[in-house]
Amino acid sequence: MAISYLKQLLTLTLILLAIATKISTCTPSTTRVKAIYYLDNPTFPPSSIDTSLFTHIFYAFVVPNNITYKLEIQQQQQQGSSSKATSLTTFTNTCKTKPSPITTLISIGGANSNSSLFAFIASDSTARATFINSSIEVARTYGFNGIDFDWEFPQTAKEMNDLGELFLQWRNAISNEAIATGKQPLLLTAAVYFAAGLFLSGEPRNYPVDSINKNLDWINVMSYDLHGPWNNVTGAPSGMFDPRTNVSVVSGLFSWIRSGLLPEKLVMGMPLYGKTWKLQDPNKHGIGAPSLGPGPGVDGGIAYFQVLDFNKQTGTKVVHDKQTGSVYSYNESSWIGYEDLFTVSIKIGFAQALKLRGYFFWVAGLDTRDWEISSQASKAWKLV
Repeated sequence: MAISYLKQLLTLTLILLAIATKISTCTPSTTRVKAIYYLDNPTFPPSSIDTSLFTHIFYAFVVPNNITYKLEIQQQQQQGSSSKATSLTTFTNTCKTKPSPITTLISIGGANSNSSLFAFIASDSTARATFINSSIEVARTYGFNGIDFDWEFPQTAKEMNDLGELFLQWRNAISNEAIATGKQPLLLTAAVYFAAGLFLSGEPRNYPVDSINKNLDWINVMSYDLHGPWNNVTGAPSGMFDPRTNVSVVSGLFSWIRSGLLPEKLVMGMPLYGKTWKLQDPNKHGIGAPSLGPGPGVDGGIAYFQVLDFNKQTGTKVVHDKQTGSVYSYNESSWIGYEDLFTVSIKIGFAQALKLRGYFFWVAGLDTRDWEISSQASKAWKLV
């Protein structure tokens, strides 16, 4: 099964290589991205990160005050007793002193942040300027090399247009600050939906691609959580293909390129965790099998190292599904869709065929202790 599957995907990769030669404008001087997000966690400090496997790391998350619109770091408290300010300082200092120093970016927002607040900031010139200036000040104060914006998600076409204006003003402010201080300009990136337009719920709306091309260094495409236990059937959480819909990694990335985004602005996301389901009938266990909700883990989520423990149980079956380009395992009524060494290698080859900027993982701490998945991705990405 695995050999036949590999041959099919190799054929696809060769086709994509032909396409890539026509659509790519990426130059050899473009900085490649092997990135990972880091959620502050006292049980997994920054010193635990193997920085030799990555080029960039994103500290997640900080948020603006809903009255001042500033990133008021001193007022934000972390888990335990440490302040956010202490956490940021520890993070950047640790990353700078590692044997393999790494470029750091501070990420603003996240899935649990206030989307309405971001909508107002993006639409109001005064709030926008305050927010932008504060982000630059915080990034410089705590020694970051760049700023990342994770707004999940603009809800209307107007909010998307406002996002484009926010990127423009942000880039102008970063350029002006660099000129005034003589420092290297801060990087500016954004975490975005898996596709160029949001079409699964709410008002159809598209990202401001022209503004992204002109003003961002790149975007981190969240090519995961495409399916989960919120669906009443099993599915590939980060499947390369979907024979029934356009909800897949390949479809999403192609939508960005068709929209006019430069491939060198695209960084493909991959999860270091699986999504789990409880099967309605243990005898029906393929993709699309009826389910009763979440399976093992927290709210249907399980770290990659926990997936490996699950797979060691007697009776567990591991399946590489060629139709979706994904892997899943099941045991009795428990079902998990995830990434493994094989699927990650195929995705890296796909990303390079399209001449994308690179890849990133969500999130540090979920890989094995020897960084099995991250190591495989780093080795698979050929620096050419």
